[in-house]
Order: sequence, then structure tokens, then C-alpha cells
Amino acid sequence: MSDKTESENFDAEQVAGNGLLDRRVFLRQGGGLLGALGAAAGLAGYSKPVEAETLVVPSWTTTPGAWVQGYTQPSKYEGKVVRGPMPSNPYNNVGPGSVRSPLQYLDGMITPNGVHYERSHNGVPDIDPAGHRLLIHGLVKRPLTFTLDALSRYPMTSRISFVECAGNSGGMLAPTAADGTAQSLHGLVSCAEWTGVPLAMLLEEAGVDPKAKWLVAEGADAATMSRSVPLAKALDDALVALYQNGERIRPANGYPMRLLLPGWQGNMNVKWLRRIKLLAEPAMTKDETSKYSLLLKEGKVAQFNFPLDAKSVITKPSPGVNMTAPGLYEISGIAWSGNGKIAKVEVSADGGKSWAPAALSEPVMSKAITRFRIPWRWNGGPAVLQSRAIDETGYVQPTREQQIGARGSRFQYHCNLITSWGVAASGEVKHVYA
Repeated sequence: MSDKTESENFDAEQVAGNGLLDRRVFLRQGGGLLGALGAAAGLAGYSKPVEAETLVVPSWTTTPGAWVQGYTQPSKYEGKVVRGPMPSNPYNNVGPGSVRSPLQYLDGMITPNGVHYERSHNGVPDIDPAGHRLLIHGLVKRPLTFTLDALSRYPMTSRISFVECAGNSGGMLAPTAADGTAQSLHGLVSCAEWTGVPLAMLLEEAGVDPKAKWLVAEGADAATMSRSVPLAKALDDALVALYQNGERIRPANGYPMRLLLPGWQGNMNVKWLRRIKLLAEPAMTKDETSKYSLLLKEGKVAQFNFPLDAKSVITKPSPGVNMTAPGLYEISGIAWSGNGKIAKVEVSADGGKSWAPAALSEPVMSKAITRFRIPWRWNGGPAVLQSRAIDETGYVQPTREQQIGARGSRFQYHCNLITSWGVAASGEVKHVYA
């Protein structure tokens, strides 16, 4: 039997090529295990020993701090953690646009309200909640209207769910690798706790006609965004959401109310919701016939393909979050699936030649963002970092070659291919095709 401790045995364990280490370093408690690993990986060089001189007392410790505020703001030192890139606007600051979440500067699973991604087709309406109404009609026994005050009296429930634009990550389809960041390439996805009234409760009150199989949801924006939704989804986990992360939904995300369809195309989660009409067939609106359908390789179009398949991206390190010196690093990122829970995330540091399972940060929830982490001993040489998600249905996130091979290179929506970040010997990280 070896005289080595568990920490010493574990310290040397490499589980995939180019320095990926066993994820158990994040799954076990105690400083001995991490300390042994850190020392061998050069982590000790990141901290400095205590000097004999007196510890300097900074000015903020000797001066009274700022007074309380009615609504707090982030630290002034976190000014880079903002949505972007800000698009140019040819419409005199009105009309359509989108802006992306700064994925590379966030951690955990929840997106703060102020940096939740935004997409509008004709700008953000300034809605007076006192004058807003939700109408439910069509194939129902009792057409109903609801004020915000009336909905606020109904029993509510909360769901932690991601929302992702169907066109997110479209830049990955360019012939050459786009010079982008996690934010600019993948930032049209965010995750929040949404609180509101189950749509099934409101439909039950209206009385659903047996002939009804679909509904059309319409927004109160100037685009009158409208999408058809199968009634089965509406009766399953759909919400008329009123709150986002505990506060009223922000205007850019649908104030005073929006439809939430967990795991489905972001465009279907109709913001500024004002009307739901039950139908026997889909409405075939402009927003579901001119766009948001899947172009296939043979030139055909797959319509009404709503769930978003499993996807992941490494956010640290990533372009703009570069390496500094060789040693121990945490590779971290996010994964999500419209099909349910993330079952596993695998990471590669050698461009897909070998893979190792990452640790999934709890809680792992259905149709929500899951944070993954794995330790990496970077030797200072070139590397290609990748992640691939596997959801509870067994679906595996495809490579770029697999997805383009199946759909061709002209498709625009539901791009979920594996992202590759190239790490140079200088520590700079760039988007590459591996």
C-alpha cells in the first residue's frame, strides 16, 4: 500500500490532455486537498507572504462611507460589466435593436436584471400599467380581461428559466472565426427567476373550448409581436410573468407582463403581453412565417421547431478574460437546454482530442442555466478550450462540422455548435475554429 496521502495521490491526477485535472477538487471540502494541488500547480505564486512591516490602512477604512440609497447601483470599479456591444441606431434612438449580456464577467446561474439581454422589434414601449389590459378570447367559454392589479391577486409561482434568442450565436456560422467575445457571440441568453400566474390557471377560468389546440400571443409594442403557441405548452409550464428576480419586470423585458415559455425560442416569450387568442390552428403570423423557422440543408424549412437544444460556452478564460502566467486556473462556463436538465458538461483543452467531465454547480435545474467548473494546469503553451453539454435526454451538443453537415451553412437560428477558444503562449484568448 502506498504511504502517500489521498491529497498527494489526487494532486498528480490529470484526467484529459493538456493539463485538465480531476473535477473532484471542486467537489470535496478541506484545505489540504486544494492546498496540495495548488502548490504543485504553481498557485502559491499568486499570493504574497505577509511582510514584517505594518499593514497599510487604506483611506476607505478611516473615512465614513456613502449614505444609503433608495436603489443601489454596482460599484464604480465594475463599469465594464455592462450590456453590449451597443449597436448604431439609424432610427433616431427608437425602433428595433438588441444588446447582449456580458457573460464573461458574470458568475453563477442568475443574470442580474440590469444586464439581462434585450431584443425588440420596434423599440421598448412606455406602458402605463394602470391602462394596460390582458385579453383572453377566441375558443373560450368566457372571454376575460385582466388588469395588472387583478393578476397580482392571483396565486403566483416562480420558475428559474433561461431565455435565449433563437438567433443567438449566429456569428459562429461565418466562413472564418469571428473576432468576438462570449458576450458578442453568445450574449443573447440570460437566466432569471420569473414569478407570475400560471397561464393554465387563467385559461381554466376562461374555459377552454375542446376545439382549441393553439393560441396566439400578442404584445403591446409597436411591432405587435405575435407568435403561435401549442395549447399543450400553455397548459404545462407557461407563466404570465410579472416579476423578474424579485422585482417588477424591467421595461426592456416586458413590463408590466410577459409570457414565459421555459426552454423555447426567446421570441415566443412575448413581451408586453396584451392578448391571448385560442385557436384551432396556428395563426401563421408574420413573426413565425418570415423568420424564426429552421432552414435545412436541402433548402426546406422546418417550421414550429420551438425547444432550444443543449448548449454550452466557456466564459472564463475567454476573449477579453486572458491568461496571465502558467499555473492553476479554473475553467468555468454556462450550459443550458430547452429539453430539461443538463446531465453532464465535458471540457477539452486540446481541441477535442480528449475530454474530462466538469463539476456542475448546484442547483442543477430544468431549462435553467447551469454553471460548470474544472481545474486546469496551464503549462504556458498553446491550447484550444472547448465545452460540450449533454442534457438529460441524452442529446449531445454538436461540433461545428456536425451541425453544418446536417443543416448546411445558410441556417440562421438554433445555432448551438461547440465553441473553441484558442489560448496563445502569451495568454491571449481568441475565438478559433478547431
